[in-house]
Amino acid sequence: MRLYKDLSWTWPIISPPKDYIEEAEFFAAKINKHKKIETKTILNLGCGGGHMDWTLKEHFNITSVDISPDMLSLAKKLNPEIEYIEGDMRTVRLKRKFDAVVIHDSILYMQTLDELKAAFKTAYERLKANGLMITYCEEWPEHFVQNKVRSQRNTRDNIDLIFIENYFDPDPNDTTYEGTFIYLIRRDGKLEIHHDYHTFGIFPLDDWRRVIRGAGFSLHETRFTHSDFTVDEYYPMFVGIK
Repeated sequence: MRLYKDLSWTWPIISPPKDYIEEAEFFAAKINKHKKIETKTILNLGCGGGHMDWTLKEHFNITSVDISPDMLSLAKKLNPEIEYIEGDMRTVRLKRKFDAVVIHDSILYMQTLDELKAAFKTAYERLKANGLMITYCEEWPEHFVQNKVRSQRNTRDNIDLIFIENYFDPDPNDTTYEGTFIYLIRRDGKLEIHHDYHTFGIFPLDDWRRVIRGAGFSLHETRFTHSDFTVDEYYPMFVGIK
């Protein structure tokens, strides 16, 4: 997630690194299951605050990219041993190639099929032969719940933070939907109210398949599951082999 500059500091409170352990271990297991070459080096596109890296670095040598300097600042403090690069997953071009590429939930920010294609092109070009790209689809039209609301409360030191999320699609015929976030922040009992607004992409699963194959990958599909999900809940997970 990308937060406005004055709110980026809240991210470790809202979603602390320990909350990503299960998810990162799931990604690591899938990488090791599907890999075609020895996998030591990983490029993480759209790393945010580095919370996935915090666990993935126990398994791989990580290089990470994100478009937000504020989130990168958080990531560098959390993982000082990892190389962090400011860049856009759609356009960043590095001279090195990697054994695997991870694109986590930041793929949500691709608002058009052309942007989705550009992200997967970056992944393909940064991989060694037979390297692996892994990502998942968090929202697709049949899965989307209109006007969904979620809330959570977290505390740290003298800060009490209630985080409210609302997801709404004003035009189901286009490829985007809205995320609006409300922050009720109490520092020593004094209330501050902030809000943040994001635009995310939403595409049919067949478009995901077509775009990934169109980037040059051989596609394998699996399911991402988590202990927080209901029994039948999952995200479609895509593994591309170069």
